[in-house]
Amino acid sequence: MTDYGLGPEYRHVYSGKVRDLYETSDDRLLVVASDRISAYDWVLPTEIPDKGRILTALSLWWFVQLQGVVTNHVVSTRVPAAVSGRAMLCQKLDMLPVECVARGYLAGSAVTEYAANGSVCGVGLPPGLKEGSLLPKPIFTPATKAPMGEHDENVTFDEVMVLVGQEEAQELRRLTMWAYERAAAVAAERGLLLADTKFEFGRALTGPNRHRMVLADEVLTPDSSRFWPIGQWTPGQAQASFDKQYVRDWLTSPESGWRRDSGEPPPPLPAEVVDRTRAKYVEAYELLTGERFR
Repeated sequence: MTDYGLGPEYRHVYSGKVRDLYETSDDRLLVVASDRISAYDWVLPTEIPDKGRILTALSLWWFVQLQGVVTNHVVSTRVPAAVSGRAMLCQKLDMLPVECVARGYLAGSAVTEYAANGSVCGVGLPPGLKEGSLLPKPIFTPATKAPMGEHDENVTFDEVMVLVGQEEAQELRRLTMWAYERAAAVAAERGLLLADTKFEFGRALTGPNRHRMVLADEVLTPDSSRFWPIGQWTPGQAQASFDKQYVRDWLTSPESGWRRDSGEPPPPLPAEVVDRTRAKYVEAYELLTGERFR
């Protein structure tokens, strides 16, 4: 947990890989995005300057783009000065234990799963697809949420129905695909392919949206999504990307001296990797929003 120097009216309730959650006196949540970065289920010892501010600003921008598609959890951006620009005041939700992943292209863990059995999360795909291939149509490929330090596990839609119920599962899939298709269209207007993305949902506990499915956490940032430049898209290879792939590549290179299977925590990132990663996050923000990051 990062110490932001918040007063006693903010009670810390949870820290994830990137975000810290605080309960307010009026029963809301202050969601603070830190500059921490994770890779391979480790929180790295080196932070990326301004990352939390970029993630928050980009999420808020996307929530606006998705209005009319899905309700979100943001109540206000009026937050304590200590976390200005990196925090949102949000309604409490009964979170559903499912990572709602939408894929329009074959990438990430889906490449390995497809190579093994010709499907992803139980969704059959045609033969002959390569890494980076456009899928015949976007697919819903959920995962179970894992505790920090463990890896989310891909599951089938049937398993999601067992976990949360048939009606809830169908609503999660419907909202996920609506949001993905809207976001992919917005990104394409800005010269980017949205290869895949992850959403989280919960049920509102109080207020006018009580019991309604609400979009939560952060959305459509380089932490949760793969954005590829349209002009550089070439199936059959790793794609130029605006996510944290640069960090992953360095960690698995001989230069880092670290092995994923060693059980040891990753080493600190060198200044060049930090600078280039920050630049990728800034570039993604500016390309999508059309605004300068300051």
